[in-house]
Amino acid sequence: MVGIRDVAKKAGVSTSTVSLVINSSGYVSQNTRDRVTAAMKELNYIPNDLAKNLYKGRTDTVGVIMPTLQHPFFASLVGRIQHYLDLQGMRALLCSTADQETGEKQYVDMLQRHTLDALIMGSHSQNTQEYWEEIKRPVVAFDRYLCDSIPTVGADHISGGRLVARALIAAGVQHVVTIGGPRDRFHDRDRGIELLNARELSSRPDSSFPTVRYQLVLEDELATAGIEADYVIVEDLADLSLFLTAARSAFEDFDNVDAIVAPDLAAAAVLQEAERRGIRVPEDLQVIAYDGTYVSLFAGKQISAITQNIDKTARRLVAHVMQEIERYAGDDTGVIGQTLLEKVSNDFQGYVSVTDTVEGVPYRFDAVKLEYIERETTIPLDDLGVE
Repeated sequence: MVGIRDVAKKAGVSTSTVSLVINSSGYVSQNTRDRVTAAMKELNYIPNDLAKNLYKGRTDTVGVIMPTLQHPFFASLVGRIQHYLDLQGMRALLCSTADQETGEKQYVDMLQRHTLDALIMGSHSQNTQEYWEEIKRPVVAFDRYLCDSIPTVGADHISGGRLVARALIAAGVQHVVTIGGPRDRFHDRDRGIELLNARELSSRPDSSFPTVRYQLVLEDELATAGIEADYVIVEDLADLSLFLTAARSAFEDFDNVDAIVAPDLAAAAVLQEAERRGIRVPEDLQVIAYDGTYVSLFAGKQISAITQNIDKTARRLVAHVMQEIERYAGDDTGVIGQTLLEKVSNDFQGYVSVTDTVEGVPYRFDAVKLEYIERETTIPLDDLGVE
């Protein structure tokens, strides 16, 4: 097996010089660097990543935890995260908690053992705020609150709920059914659902189950307008067959439903079920998808949707990851991360908590601007005289 000594001998330099070239550290003249590189290529020498990482104190690997990779929203988001990590010379190690129940613990252990440089946490966590505060390693949350010291990038679900309500109220609907995840996950363990209502929501995402915010706001707005609202539960969002089951339940349990709001896959299933039952969309039933992935464009009819900009979300997540890595490495300047954040700052509404952590770092929640895109499954607002 070819080793570093063989490369040094071939290039006519010391092993320490070869090490400097491999690790891109210290000064090495271009002529010497070229000789070492040529020797490595001729001998087909592949540097030992483990040794290289030990030298740098970095693995250039970021753990990415999502609920499932089968759902088009999460699959698309992970793809863009990988893209932007790659631009920074980083790679992603993926975990779907639906397929790997112990993934969160394993990845946090790897983070604390420094076999991961950082962690993007985008799945429901059973752990407490105190647990996450004690980790003291680079973590960025996606669309959920973990603790004050961990920044969050997510969607502005409060405005999302209002956008849905505005469209449906203007259309004159009378009975709205929402399809979504288990309501018992709507709030963290230390705060019951009875203690929170839509009018008390702050800019901070108080739940580790993110879409609660749009659903609470939607229900509140509909109640104020005197519109009936019901909810159909999808017990396991990773089981795609349950979206069709939920769509059928929406019709079977509520025979006077005239509007359904659902994740993209469930909304597509609603269109399929409506066609089977001879229900006209949007004349008799209006459908709004909440996510706006490619699924909403290929469901027979193009589905009106609340869209989240996945690309901008991924860019922001990676920018925060780089900044957190620099911060925990003791780089007070955080040049790379801060530069990345500045590049995408215009794409976000920034919320900053006044509560400081023990390190004096304020909690930060960057909320993605959502947009309502009107398509074929709702009555056009222009036709209703709504600007």
